[in-house]
Amino acid sequence: MKRFTLFALALLSACGTKPETSKPEPAKTVEAKPEPGEVRLSPELQKIADLATAEVERRNVPLVIRANGRLVADEEKTHKVGAVIDGRVVKVFVNIGDRVQKGQVLARLHSHDIHESRSAYQKAKIELGRQEVQRSYTEKNRDRIRRLLNLKAASQEQLDHAESELRNALAGIEAARLEVQRTRMHLEEFLEVGAEDHPEHKPGEFDHDDDTAPVKAPAAGIVISRTISSGSVAKPGDDLFVISDLSSIWMLAAIPEENMGRIRPGMNAQVFVRAFEDRPFTGRLTRTGDQLDPATRTVQARIVLANPRGDLKPEMYATAELAAGGTGEALYVPQESVQEMNGHSIVFVANGPDKFRARPVETGPRAGASIAILSGLSAGERVVTRGAFLLKSEMLKSTLVEE
Repeated sequence: MKRFTLFALALLSACGTKPETSKPEPAKTVEAKPEPGEVRLSPELQKIADLATAEVERRNVPLVIRANGRLVADEEKTHKVGAVIDGRVVKVFVNIGDRVQKGQVLARLHSHDIHESRSAYQKAKIELGRQEVQRSYTEKNRDRIRRLLNLKAASQEQLDHAESELRNALAGIEAARLEVQRTRMHLEEFLEVGAEDHPEHKPGEFDHDDDTAPVKAPAAGIVISRTISSGSVAKPGDDLFVISDLSSIWMLAAIPEENMGRIRPGMNAQVFVRAFEDRPFTGRLTRTGDQLDPATRTVQARIVLANPRGDLKPEMYATAELAAGGTGEALYVPQESVQEMNGHSIVFVANGPDKFRARPVETGPRAGASIAILSGLSAGERVVTRGAFLLKSEMLKSTLVEE
């Protein structure tokens, strides 16, 4: 029985089904991941995105001097507006950015000087009236003594004394008239308020226009600074407003020391700002400074720019290019191929039909729609022009996915 059992087990083992072997799976194609700084875009997507490339060109171009700087208001057309008296601000009518006309009221001040000046004016008028009464009395007295002298009832000495008193009275009238005129002009021309108190104003009411001194714009322009508000105190010498005519604007450019001998007043300049990178503004260098900055080894130059549409704003950063004379070779690419990334300029170089690598570059002066490349590229390489921003977006997207 034992032998049978062993035989049966051996038979079953020999006749048993073999385990099925799994069929080999077809090999999967593993797509290589783009290397860091590389973007891959299929020819189909390139066509949809209307991607275009251009060859890095070597050109012979005029040499220029580049200088960085900032825009400031034209000081010859800028006015600081202050108060002529101590006072409390009652009303403010304009804000920063408002356009104002010459003579427009910007604010109104209440000041005790107005009431004191009106009091002085009234006293001057009273004194003038007293002097006129005195003149009338001395004139009548002179005439009376003259008649008495004709009747031999008065002496010549008495007549001379009467005429002297009349002359003094006339001089007093003239002095009183001058004081009335002075106090009235102080009110009407200096403080620019009425000389007389308004009969309908109640005591203690100081916010009427007739009782407040106006702060007026000395010229037309735009309010670029305001330092007061209702209730604040103003003093003579304080700059309450700054008004500037921004139809022209200055660039203060820092000219490197080595280029000082190559610039002169009257030179034309092309100025670029970040807000309008592809649009040069034409200006003229009018003045160079007399002192070198020892820290930066630069001298300040003033470039005057026309700004009829107001596109240029004070405190914008700007770059000026001035023709230095002569020509030199440089590599150029279309401006649209240069992108800003993390504060650096990059271009995308075509490394194959679907591969584009970001390359940091150092840019130089512009020439029309092109920009010079000082380092980072070689002549003959192809860079992406139209569609460079798309590649930049794709690279940023892949960087965020990895993170």
